[in-house]
Amino acid sequence: MIQDAEDKGLLTPGVSTIIEPTSGNTGIGLAMASAVRGYRCIIVLPEKNSDEKVNTLTALGAEIVRTRTEAKFNEPDSLVAVAQRLQKEIPNSVILNQYTNSGNPLAHYDGTGAEILYQLDNKVDMVVLGAGTGGTVTGVGRQIKEVCPDCKIVAVDPEGSILARPESLNNSDVVVYDVEGIGYDFIPTVLDHSVVDQWVKSNDAMALPISRRLIREEGFLCGGSSGAAMSVALKVAQELREDQTCVVICPDNIRNYMTKFVVDQWMEARNLKESLNIHFHSWWDRKVSDMIAEIKEHQLILPTTSTCQEVIQNMKNKNVEQIPIVNEKGDLEGIATVNFLMNKMLDTSLNNTDQIQKALFKKFVKVNCETNVGRLSRILEKEPFVVVACCENNDEQEENQNNSMGKKSFAIVTQKDMFNYLSSV
Repeated sequence: MIQDAEDKGLLTPGVSTIIEPTSGNTGIGLAMASAVRGYRCIIVLPEKNSDEKVNTLTALGAEIVRTRTEAKFNEPDSLVAVAQRLQKEIPNSVILNQYTNSGNPLAHYDGTGAEILYQLDNKVDMVVLGAGTGGTVTGVGRQIKEVCPDCKIVAVDPEGSILARPESLNNSDVVVYDVEGIGYDFIPTVLDHSVVDQWVKSNDAMALPISRRLIREEGFLCGGSSGAAMSVALKVAQELREDQTCVVICPDNIRNYMTKFVVDQWMEARNLKESLNIHFHSWWDRKVSDMIAEIKEHQLILPTTSTCQEVIQNMKNKNVEQIPIVNEKGDLEGIATVNFLMNKMLDTSLNNTDQIQKALFKKFVKVNCETNVGRLSRILEKEPFVVVACCENNDEQEENQNNSMGKKSFAIVTQKDMFNYLSSV
């Protein structure tokens, strides 16, 4: 994409700025090229993407602008909209735009697809691959179909995304998913649906445990989207004969996810791995409801209309580092945290007079009151706090996959709360 833009005179080293909305991997490639060729590089990245990607981009000299993960593509603070606004504001800036750039699928037509055919002597019966921008799907699909017209192209799309066809496959209650690099809430121009023979939906529960198995059992240090593709391949490849070939594309690696699904506690927090009482603690199977009554009684809650200054003052007065923020209906909108507020203040994106809605932390872990204390303790080994949905009438409540807790009551349990509880039992 960079070479094409240079050939067209759109980029001038030392003068031009490259801006790109991305889930991270394409951004890292662009940042690498920008570092070598002398471009200023600005990467617009959703908040859900890993800190490892941010650190890699920063080390490469890229500037990072974060956007709300849940922002729809047509909202002013969405990934693409923010990139477009920056382009209008910054002279000599260019959005290479992997979603529309013909160089995206062409790279996989000339590269990935051609390599697969070469390695397998032009004998390919099935290819399973994840769909993000659609560049890989389109490029690989077109190249292989030209040589192996009967090859079945299976595209993998996460629940919560709308890329799959028929569109009925996209019906889902999932709003946010943890697997990165695949799926979108709009259809990228470079995605050619006609090369796909079958779409299959995946989810975190399918993908991430398989990623861990690929690491543990096969020695493949891959990421979540690789697990999504492999989990689907394990199903669809069953229709092939033993003498036929199935190619699974694993496009990411472990580097970007060292603090996410690679960590046992992270997986346990999302019910993707069982929490085991390996030290035989007597308190392990007690319910979280046993420890939250007093916490809930003294819990400070503020409305979304509060200013940042008011929230900060309450943090100082109450000596707390997290305050739940609720809307007019009492629904939990997010958590005001010292760390998140400080980061917003340091990057000058927040004023004291702004409403706290602009600085809410929403990537918190949620459990219900029937969760055992052992599992909560495991989560709190890595997380500074956990939001507990308090069960009404002692009935177990399903853990909500969205940030809002609805009209259920809730409590915040911190590492200090857990320490105090364990030291008293």
